[in-house]
Amino acid sequence: MMTDTTQKPFSMIREFHLADWFTLANAVCGTGALFSMLTYLQTSDVRHVYFACGMVFAALFFDVMDGRIARWRQKTSGIGRELDSLADIISFGVAPAVIAYGCGMQGFYDRIVLTCFVACGVSRLARYNVTAEALSEGGGKVKYFEGTPIPTSLLLVLVLAAAASQGALRESLWFGTVVIAGFTLHPLVLLFALSGSLMVSRIRFPKL
Repeated sequence: MMTDTTQKPFSMIREFHLADWFTLANAVCGTGALFSMLTYLQTSDVRHVYFACGMVFAALFFDVMDGRIARWRQKTSGIGRELDSLADIISFGVAPAVIAYGCGMQGFYDRIVLTCFVACGVSRLARYNVTAEALSEGGGKVKYFEGTPIPTSLLLVLVLAAAASQGALRESLWFGTVVIAGFTLHPLVLLFALSGSLMVSRIRFPKL
């Protein structure tokens, strides 16, 4: 007996709640930021750096709104939670790292730090997903975070936008370069190391 797999080609889309569409918009903004930085690397037009940073800020707007809409409509789903984590890692993990790379943090040590930053973001989201119920203490709402939330990477994006506004990109990046064992490190990338470390820490931050 054959199963008709074409009967409901968009059945998954129809299961999305309104909040899920805002979550998808978050991911779209993060992806737009990546494309903007690729364009900057091709053209050296600094406007694309500004646009990339702006798209990360737009992603934060949609990230905040999806939670508020879900609470307002009192509709949440497992797929919504998974979508939220996947969107966040694109917009607040991969996108800031690629923006940093495009802005000039392209040394060997820089790439290691940026890769670790993304890995910390992934780990932070995974830990939150599996401990959210325990952190809510049965009340349904998480009262505090363990480690800084991944959207705090927006502060790093703000720093890079400020650097771009002053022409401090690539060879002119703030704090210059350090050569260690023949490989290059831009000290500014250590902000990403700090951010990643805080994300995977056990420090408790109250949820506002």
